[in-house]
Amino acid sequence: MSVLGDFPLQYSPSIDADLVRRARELGPLLTEQTVAAERERRLPETSVAALTEAGLFKLTVPRAYGGHQANFATFLAVNAELARSCGSTAWVSSLINICNWAVSLGPDEVREEIFGTDPDARVCGVLAPSGTAVRSGDGLVVSGSWGFASGSLHATWGMGGVQVLGEDGQVAEFGNVVMPMKELTIKDTWHVAGMRGTGSNTLIAQEVFVPARRYTPLAFGSDQPDLHPGEALYRSSLVPSLALILAGPQLGLARAALDHTLATIGKRGISYTFYDHAIQAPATQHHVAEATELIDTAALHVFRSATFIDQAAAEGRALDVTERLRVRMDTGYAIGRCRQAIDLLLDVNGASSFAESNPLQRIWRDSATGARHAIASPTISAEAYGRALLGIQEQMTPVI
Repeated sequence: MSVLGDFPLQYSPSIDADLVRRARELGPLLTEQTVAAERERRLPETSVAALTEAGLFKLTVPRAYGGHQANFATFLAVNAELARSCGSTAWVSSLINICNWAVSLGPDEVREEIFGTDPDARVCGVLAPSGTAVRSGDGLVVSGSWGFASGSLHATWGMGGVQVLGEDGQVAEFGNVVMPMKELTIKDTWHVAGMRGTGSNTLIAQEVFVPARRYTPLAFGSDQPDLHPGEALYRSSLVPSLALILAGPQLGLARAALDHTLATIGKRGISYTFYDHAIQAPATQHHVAEATELIDTAALHVFRSATFIDQAAAEGRALDVTERLRVRMDTGYAIGRCRQAIDLLLDVNGASSFAESNPLQRIWRDSATGARHAIASPTISAEAYGRALLGIQEQMTPVI
């Protein structure tokens, strides 16, 4: 076996190899669709249909509804593999699968309503409580807007964070609501440089009635009630899981940059030097070696955290604050290493990396855009983790 190993299967024995294989087999199709995805600012229906047929939107759907109920190590491995072909596809897959997981934490009647009536149901969502909800009868009336709802153009349900107002008009609690997409409006706001194909537009609700069963109160720093004791996946810690899955596409993008470099670097020289073959230059050798090590380092941190989340869920053990924030730290650190690796590989490939025909420029844009997701911020994650390690009780983020 190559020293590079079988990416990403080499990182955890608990990864479902069959699901990774399905993602890999879609590679040529997804690569072919990248130009259309960027042009249309959404995934082509061909790609969506292929992912649906392969069952890759159902990674976290309960087995009772035809899903895979896969662990988080598998979740990350599948989406890392998808990102080797298309970052936008991997991002949409990651966000829809994590939202499918989030609604599956809820009661059986909600699972039945969403997945029982439509086995291919797809949920998009935004955690930030940018909506408001007022109690009315046996539910809530919800209004608001939620930006950056990745995969919204391919979703059947939308999930949004809300501030629930009391009778005095003040915020009484925070929570999530789930609404049919047919009751929401999508505002076309996703005009960006990277991850262009994710269709991360804005969801708008105008006085949408949400039954109480589709409302979940949120208390950051703790997890939801365990409503499904026989299903370990749905005991996984909430915020650590929400954060960590963002690293999957980054791993795949970095590996895609390495794949491209290894496949093409030997075919050219280095301008203004006597090197007829770039691979002869020590700078090339050093950069490629360091980039590969950075990707490996990132993957080791990501799959360490995935395995940690999976094992704790299997044991029924809640993570403490420091453990939760270590996952946040691993997430931000790994994403930073992926970005460094891509930058080194751009240096190796030179100015030609930025030709529109060169996939490296898309990989670079996608990685740079995805890395700026607030919950994955390396600096915020490091500060929060450092506070926990030093025993400082007062945190600077409620998202733990």
